[in-house]
Amino acid sequence: MISLSALAALHSEYADDLARPVEPVTVGGVTIGGREPVLMGTVNLSRDSTYRESIAVSTEAAVRKARTQVAQGAHLVDVGAESSTAAAARVDAGAQVERLRPVVEALAPECVVSVETYRPEVVEASLKAGAHILNLTGRDGEDDMLGHAASYGATVILCFCEPDDVRAEATAPTDADALPYLVDHFGPRIERAGALGVERVVIDPGLGFYYGNLVDPTVRVRHQAAVLAQCFRLRVLGVPVCNALPHAFDLFEDEFRKAEGFFAVLARLGGTDLFRTHEVAHVRAVLAAMDALDVEQPQPR
Repeated sequence: MISLSALAALHSEYADDLARPVEPVTVGGVTIGGREPVLMGTVNLSRDSTYRESIAVSTEAAVRKARTQVAQGAHLVDVGAESSTAAAARVDAGAQVERLRPVVEALAPECVVSVETYRPEVVEASLKAGAHILNLTGRDGEDDMLGHAASYGATVILCFCEPDDVRAEATAPTDADALPYLVDHFGPRIERAGALGVERVVIDPGLGFYYGNLVDPTVRVRHQAAVLAQCFRLRVLGVPVCNALPHAFDLFEDEFRKAEGFFAVLARLGGTDLFRTHEVAHVRAVLAAMDALDVEQPQPR
C-alpha cells in the first residue's frame, strides 16, 4: 500500500536526488520545471484511442477540444494522429500530416502546441505548421527529427522507447529498480540532442505505452505507481520530467475518469514537472488543492 512511512523512506534514501535542481524549459511563455506544475491536454485524431473522450472526429472538433482544455487550465495541448495502443492501426506519414496540419495551424497562434509522432516527415510538416514541441515516440530516424527540432528552435520531449518506436513490441524495465535503467537510457539521448543543436529537452519515462511484460493490469499499475513516486531520481539528468497519468480501469472501474487525479497526487509528490492528462479540469483542481493545503501543524504564536 501507499503509506506515509513508505514515502518518508523514499525521501530519506534519495534526499540528494530530491534536492537536485533541473534546468527549466520555457516555451511560448510556459515554463516546465519551475515551481508550478504544468498541464498538457490531449487531443487524439485517431479513432483507435482507448480514451474515447479525447478523440476528435474532425479538424473542427480537435480545435474545439483543444480550446476547451486550455480554458480548463491546460498550459499546452498535445495532438497526435496515431494511437500508441498495441491494437491500433498504423497511420502512414502522409495521412498523419493531412490530419495534423490544419489543427496545428489553427491552434499555434493561440496556445503552445505539441505534436506526438515518431515519423521524421510528420515532424518536419508539424514544425512548418507552427508546432512548438515535438513529443517523440520513436528512435528510428531520431537524428533527423532532432535536427528538424534544432532548425526550428523547438522543444523536444524524449519518450522512453527502445530502438524503433513505441508501437514495436517492447519490455518495460521492471525486473529490478527501474530508475537507474531510465537514467542510463536517457543520458546518451539527451547528450545527442544537445550535440545536434536542441536546446530544450524534457524526458518521459513512457508509462502510458504498451509493454509485453505489463499486460496484467495489476502489474502494470504497480510499475506505473512506483515510477511516478520516484521520478525525482531522474533529476540527475538535469532536465524536466513529463508523465502521462494512468487510467487504471481495473482499479477504478466506473470511476476511471477520476484515476488521473489520483495519480496526479503521486506524480506531484514524486517530482513530475509536466502532467499529460485527458482530464484537464479535474487534474488542475487536484494539483491546485495540493498547492493550497498544508499538512503541517501551525506553530503556536
